[in-house]
Amino acid sequence: MRSPEGFEEFVATASPRLLRTAFLLTRDAGHAEDLLQTALARAWRAWNRIDGDPEPYVRRIIVNSHATWWRRRWRGEEPTADLPERPGESPQSAVDEREWLWQALGRLPRRQRTVLVLRFYEDLTEAQVAGLLGCSVGTVKSQASKALAKLRLDDTITFEGVRR
Repeated sequence: MRSPEGFEEFVATASPRLLRTAFLLTRDAGHAEDLLQTALARAWRAWNRIDGDPEPYVRRIIVNSHATWWRRRWRGEEPTADLPERPGESPQSAVDEREWLWQALGRLPRRQRTVLVLRFYEDLTEAQVAGLLGCSVGTVKSQASKALAKLRLDDTITFEGVRR
């Protein structure tokens, strides 16, 4: 079956940005690729109906698909081991700090994490996030505020990202 006109070019140019969004939402490279593939397959079927820039439409498919997958996912126990204390600054400390922040982001509720990813990682405006999520700008602001407050209270990170 032939691709609709312009679809292949869109996939080639927009996939890296869309994959980054999918990865930030799923926190797993394999799941992010699956999520992007699902979104692109759905966009391909609707390609002739998309007016204007298709990227926000596909990003909305990604967010909605992620929400659907998240509701179906089993959220049981995950065994973890305590990390040993660090004797001092190591070359990997920046990586460790990003990992702690990444884990703290993962502990946020799905909606709050989605708002932070779209606002601060994807650099969308509050109005763009609201349009993408189908909610009001006030909802985006309150979700972002609540998420940042939870991150401030997280006992594994400080404002500088350093473990307490």
